[in-house]
Amino acid sequence: GEQSDILGDHLARIGESIAFPEISEAPKRFFCRNLRDISLALTMGHSVVGNDVDPNGRPLVIITGANRGGKSTFLRSVGLAQMMLQLGMFVTADAYVSSRHTGLFTHYKREEDRSMRSGKFDEELVRMSAIADHLHRGGMVLFNESFAATHEREGSEIARQIVTALLENDITVFFVTHMYEFAHSFLDSDAALFLRADRGEDGTRNFRLR
Repeated sequence: GEQSDILGDHLARIGESIAFPEISEAPKRFFCRNLRDISLALTMGHSVVGNDVDPNGRPLVIITGANRGGKSTFLRSVGLAQMMLQLGMFVTADAYVSSRHTGLFTHYKREEDRSMRSGKFDEELVRMSAIADHLHRGGMVLFNESFAATHEREGSEIARQIVTALLENDITVFFVTHMYEFAHSFLDSDAALFLRADRGEDGTRNFRLR
C-alpha cells in the first residue's frame, strides 16, 4: 500500500536496499542473505551490517558470543522480516526465504520495575506461560537472554525444558543466550544451529555472526 511505498522510498534514500521474500511451502524453512535490521537502519539513517544464515531445516538457532556484538540486532531483524513477509511486504535483505508461521512471539528479558508484582524470574515464567497459551504448531518464538534472572543451572535447565517442548511441537526457536549450560545441552543436537558474535583482540566488533 501507500505506507509501504513511503517506507521503501525512505530506505532507498538512505541507501538501504530491499527485496521481496519468498514464502516456502516446506515446514521449518529459513534462509537469509545479508539480512539487516530495518529499525536500526531507519534509526541510523544509513545501511547497516547484515548476516547470512541457513539452518538447513534445523528449527533451533542458538546465538551466543560477545556483548554488543550484534546478537540482539540479528534477532530483531529476523522478527521484523518474518512479520513483513507475512504481511506481504518487502524485507531489508538480499534474499529471505521462510515458512509461513502460525504465530510470531517474542520473549525478551526485562529490567525490574515497580509494576512487577514478583521478581524478574517469576515474571519471565508468567510471560512464557501466556505465550504458551496462544502457541500453535508451526509457530515461531524469539528469546533474548530469557530465564537468566536466576542462577545459571536453574535457568539453563528451565530454558532447556521449554525449548525441548517447543521443538517437539513443531515450533521454530531463535535463542540469544549467555547461559553456557543451556547452549551446551544442545551441542550435539541435529535440531540446532549455533551462531556466535565475535570480538577482535583489540575489542573491535564487526557485528556479523558466524
